[in-house]
Parts: sequence; structure tokens; C-alpha cells
Amino acid sequence: MNPTFESIEQPTLLLDEAAARRNIRFMAEKATRLGLVFRPHFKTHQSAVIGEWFREQGVSKITVSSVDMAEYFADNGWQDIVIAFSLNLRQLERIKALARRVHLGILVENVDAIGALQETTDTRLDVWLKIDVGAKRTGLDWQDTATTASLCKMVNQKPAFHLRGLLTHSGHTYAAHSRAEVLEQFSETLLRMHHLKEELAELGIEPLEISVGDTPGCTLAENFEDADEIRPGNFVFYDVHQLSIGVCNFRDIAVAVACPVVAIHPEREEMVIYGGAVHLSKESIGWQGVDTYGLVSVPEGQGWSNPVPDAYVARLSQEHGILHYPPGAMKNYPIRVGDLAIVIPAHSCLAVQAMGQYRTLEGYKIRTMPQPYSTSIESGIHSI
Repeated sequence: MNPTFESIEQPTLLLDEAAARRNIRFMAEKATRLGLVFRPHFKTHQSAVIGEWFREQGVSKITVSSVDMAEYFADNGWQDIVIAFSLNLRQLERIKALARRVHLGILVENVDAIGALQETTDTRLDVWLKIDVGAKRTGLDWQDTATTASLCKMVNQKPAFHLRGLLTHSGHTYAAHSRAEVLEQFSETLLRMHHLKEELAELGIEPLEISVGDTPGCTLAENFEDADEIRPGNFVFYDVHQLSIGVCNFRDIAVAVACPVVAIHPEREEMVIYGGAVHLSKESIGWQGVDTYGLVSVPEGQGWSNPVPDAYVARLSQEHGILHYPPGAMKNYPIRVGDLAIVIPAHSCLAVQAMGQYRTLEGYKIRTMPQPYSTSIESGIHSI
């Protein structure tokens, strides 16, 4: 067994660095081959150290999900950053301060946000319009050309603003049930963005770039017609969710949570682990007819084994996880109290957020950004 496992005393987020680097190289090479700007979303890994693995593949532009995250990566040398979350006016002073330090892009989707920007800043900003192509989370409806055109014209009235284009996240691909369904939905996304761009061009609003981002679509698609930029994030680690819809193979999954076994209940084919919702999150998915928070593996070689067939994380409370095994399986995988179970999380992004630190299979630690992370406008001092 990997000697790193011997020192684990509590739930620990394991990182297979080799797998993560392969995933980064795959997406970077794909973007280059297809002539796309690669602006990966760093909300999945949230680590300056892992960010350097991207830089080694030629990445210089990144996406983040918050002002805190933008400040953190700016402090770690990243100079071209898009905050892919609709503008929060209560953070406008921090956004303006950040825009004086780096090339900053923001998302807007309503008159209120643009009006406030026009009134309060002459700071240079790239402005993207957030477009909803079907996920129904937020953004301008892709069919609402009139409103989109009106907002584009408002942005163009301010010389300090650079209207970059139309940005979307086709998050509904995560609800797909197959690779074919992912590709169908992603193709539809591109067609809808192309349609909106063409209608705006007829109104004299051009040039506009198109930025798309979701791991399922960006992993599987080969046709990115009319897209200029891709922003996937989860692909760096993948997870059980991606595995369930055929986006990745098991060996592409680069993170797992090692959890001590604290009790065994053979009469109900269950084990109890020290590893609950505060470690894995409450994100569940459907897997082979059951709802689960993750799949179950065991230490093997330098990493972890393939999933134990039909075993899964059935229930979670704050610190407890309940692993369910099929009848007879415990005899084939003899685990004792005090051993480690390896949980492959349903959603790696949320497990990373919950854990805050990685242990690589080689034994060294990598921290994620401190929570919370903010820059004092007055002094420039980071409060952690």
C-alpha cells in the first residue's frame, strides 16, 4: 500500500497529480488543435499550485467564480481574469480595485448592473453579456434579441468598457443521460449563440466573441463552430457525475476522499466511515438506479482501486457516512474497523470546497485558497 495512506487519521482529500496533469494537457491540446482560446475555470481546484500546472501548458487566461477568487489568483500572478458570476453591485469597489491591477472581465445581464457601472467607474473593464441557452439558471434569454441589443448599446456608450461578447454556460448538459445527449445539447447551445450573434450583427452590433463552458460539452465535442473561447472547470478532476454520463473514464478521476472506517454492521451490509456532509457535501447523483453521494473504493497500489461493484455512499450526516454493500460483498472486500475506505465523490468541485486541502499520492500537501479571501481596499492587506 502507498505509505502515504498509513499517516491518514481523518477524512483526507487525495489528489492523483498524474491524472490531473493528463486532464489539463488533454483540454489544452484540444483547444489549440481547434483554434480556441482556453480560459479554464479555476473554481474546481481553487489552488495556486495547481494553477501553475495549467501555466505549464501555456494557459494565461482564467475564469473564476467570485471576487475573492479573482483576488487570490491575481495575487498569484494571473493577469487576465473573467469573473463568471453576474455582477454583484455590493462588491463594485473591490472589482474596480482589481481592474486597476489586472485585465478583468465581468458579466452583466440587466440594466441595473450596467447603469451602476456607468455611473461609478471609468476603470477599464471587459464586459460580457451572460446568455441563458437552456440551463434556466440566470442570464438573458437567447431569443430576447431586443433586450440584449439594448444592453450592448448601453455598454458601448462608456469608452472605458470593452464589449467583448456573449458568454454562456450550458449547465443543462449535466442533466444529460448519455454522451449522445450531451453532444446534442452542446450543439444546440452553439446554434443558439450563433443565432443571437447574427441577429445582433444585423443591428450593427459587432464584432462579438462567443465564450462557452461546461465540462461535458467541452470534453466530448469536436465541433465548436462560431465559438471563440472555452471555459471548462470540472474536467481537471472529473467525478462520479461525469462518469455516470460517459464523459470520462474512471482512471480520469483525479480526486477521492480517504475516510477511516469506524464501525461495521454486517447484518445490514453497511459500514460507517468518518466522512460526512462536511467533507463530501450533500451533492448526490443517480447511479445505476440508486441515489448516492459517491462510489466506494479501497487503497490499491499507489492509489485506489476500481469501484467496489454495487457499493455506494447511501447516507450522510454531518460527520458520518454510511456505505452500503451488496449481499456478500463484505466477504470479498475484508475491511476492518480502522482501515480506510476511499470515496469517489459525486461532485469533485464541492468536495474540494469542503475539504480545503489536498494530499497527493506522493504525500505532499497542497492548500486551496483561504476562506474567506478578501483584499482590503484601503490597505491592500489580505484578511484570512
